[in-house]
Amino acid sequence: MNTSMTDLLAQVSNGSADTPYTVSADWGQGRATFGGLLGGMIYTAMRREVDSARALYSFMLSFVGPVAMNEPFTITVSTLRTGRSAIQMEAKVWQNQQVMCAALACFCTARSSKVHVTPSDAPLAPLPDTLPALPYIPNITPAFSQHIDFRWAFGGLPFCNMPSLDMGGWMKLSGFESNEEMTVAHLITLIDAWPPAVLPHLAKPAPASSMTWNIAFMHPMPKLTHDWLLYRAHIDQAADGYGQTHAHVWSAQGELLAISSQTVAVFDES
Repeated sequence: MNTSMTDLLAQVSNGSADTPYTVSADWGQGRATFGGLLGGMIYTAMRREVDSARALYSFMLSFVGPVAMNEPFTITVSTLRTGRSAIQMEAKVWQNQQVMCAALACFCTARSSKVHVTPSDAPLAPLPDTLPALPYIPNITPAFSQHIDFRWAFGGLPFCNMPSLDMGGWMKLSGFESNEEMTVAHLITLIDAWPPAVLPHLAKPAPASSMTWNIAFMHPMPKLTHDWLLYRAHIDQAADGYGQTHAHVWSAQGELLAISSQTVAVFDES
């Protein structure tokens, strides 16, 4: 039986430290639960502990081990410090009495400041409707990708032996109306949906996984709907089986929403 993302997030929003959650195999990424969905669930667990006036500015995750599908896990949340304008929080995902994912987050309120820098414009890209949809192919593309519509616009596909430094395109979650509100949990899930930007450099399939993942969110953030988002990742460096990448995410209107950075492990040599 497939798991609805909407139902999962609702369970977390109404849950507690003892509430067990189970994710079905359609949200799998190899042998593990898709990290983006876990990130959205962890954020939702943190969000229920913070008043709505504080927005998420920074979100950092360390994937300690693979969270198995179809097995229960829990999410614990603790507040590390509450300041006048910022709250620092920690969360952990527990499965079989082991920590499988750890997260830190900073929720802040806006403050008056003379510093104001407008971000660079979004890159030019073909409109999503002019690009072919990336098909979901069982046992070839990750199971979770059946829930996401991808339109490739930058760089090559994984394992195409194309040594470009950039990769990405348009993305949106399937199963939502275009005018339906998108939450930060949905945004977190989407940001992690793209494969590691180093994979197009390979000529044949090989496993890869994120080890650490940091996201900075831009504020004030516009109200988002389930419209197309533009994603472009850039490889900063890769060697010795690890890659360092960062990515920018823009709304369909060209507004910068988030900057993501990852340390990725690649297992292309046995």
